[in-house]
Amino acid sequence: MKGKKAILMAAACLVLTSCQGKPKEEDKSSIRIGISLYRGEDTFINNIRGELEEKAKEYEQSRGIKVTLDIQDAKGSQNVQNDQVERFISLGCDVVCINPVDRMDASLMIDRAMTAGVPVVFFNRQPVEEDMNRWDQLYYVGVDAKETAVLQGWIVVDLYRKDPRALDINGDGVVSYVLLEGESSHQDSLIRTEWSIQTLKDGGVPIEKITGGIANWERSQASALMEQWLDAWPDTIELVVSNNDDMALGAIDALERAGIRDVNVVGIDGTIPGTEALEAGKLLGTVSANKEVYAGAIMELAASCALGQELPDSYPLTDGAYYWVLQEIMTFKEN
Repeated sequence: MKGKKAILMAAACLVLTSCQGKPKEEDKSSIRIGISLYRGEDTFINNIRGELEEKAKEYEQSRGIKVTLDIQDAKGSQNVQNDQVERFISLGCDVVCINPVDRMDASLMIDRAMTAGVPVVFFNRQPVEEDMNRWDQLYYVGVDAKETAVLQGWIVVDLYRKDPRALDINGDGVVSYVLLEGESSHQDSLIRTEWSIQTLKDGGVPIEKITGGIANWERSQASALMEQWLDAWPDTIELVVSNNDDMALGAIDALERAGIRDVNVVGIDGTIPGTEALEAGKLLGTVSANKEVYAGAIMELAASCALGQELPDSYPLTDGAYYWVLQEIMTFKEN
């Protein structure tokens, strides 16, 4: 027990001191934050960007410190993102926030930041543990992918327990499903796929997989896949499990073109378009992280590092480096 207390005390000290050594708040009247997005067209990332811009304005108003956000889109290229980070550092950014293109290839960006002494807040795509452990001024803001998947699975489990026929449309005792996956190399996609389906099994839903495919988080790709599947397996698909809302919306687009209305679709992210589809009764459910809290954590961590302040108590870190945003289930409720 004493050893455990010592570890906790050490972690607490790390949280309190890890962003020290830079100018104090009274020495700075402005901060500059460089932000690199893996792909600005991604709906979830675009939602977070909007929230970040709002949080920067709120920070300026409440603290009296000017905040300059330099937001760049890497357009899915790690080389472009590497150049963006180098540019941020050359322009004198106080801190860099990175939504990595390739979570396995963050080492070069970390090298440049460490050499320049510029803290980094990663978000949405978690770098590997070995990279995160290289320096005490590397942070990550995101959601627990397993928790996300389990919550998505419970949307379906709850419906099945309340009304099996709402899922088992043809009444054959089996729920036939298709699976829309994100990028093959993205850790969240892999974990969401594994644990959403495992949760259905553990929850007693009798499922049978018809097929699945990678749609890279994109609505148009998911729509094309779903159209092919509806042609190949007409009157067979009863459930669509999607790794995110955009792909779920793509499946809904294809279902609507085919005039099919009774197939259940579940997504993840709680994006604005996803929430609209939920309210319209087109989407059975989604899992949402509070985007205001998500962006608030990024902004507060970045600003504290830029000012050399203690990290905010309102965003407690796990292992001195990780902030996990809480998530909730959102389901369609009839009026």
